[in-house]
Amino acid sequence: MKNIEKAKKLLEENGYQVQNLWQVEDVQFRYNCTDDEAHEVLIDALQNDATMEQIWYAIDFHAEEIGLTKK
Repeated sequence: MKNIEKAKKLLEENGYQVQNLWQVEDVQFRYNCTDDEAHEVLIDALQNDATMEQIWYAIDFHAEEIGLTKK
């Protein structure tokens, strides 16, 4: 776990959001599958157009909620 925390700290120091990370076990909790299959599901789900649209909507909503001005 120490290596994971170090990696997250490095990413966070470089501007990445690391509070909500998904892993193969999240898929395997719900489905019988290999690590590779679970990883493929995560990639497809997180790169899905509807998912991305919802994330951009939420970013806009929360940015405007705290008074940020859109470029």
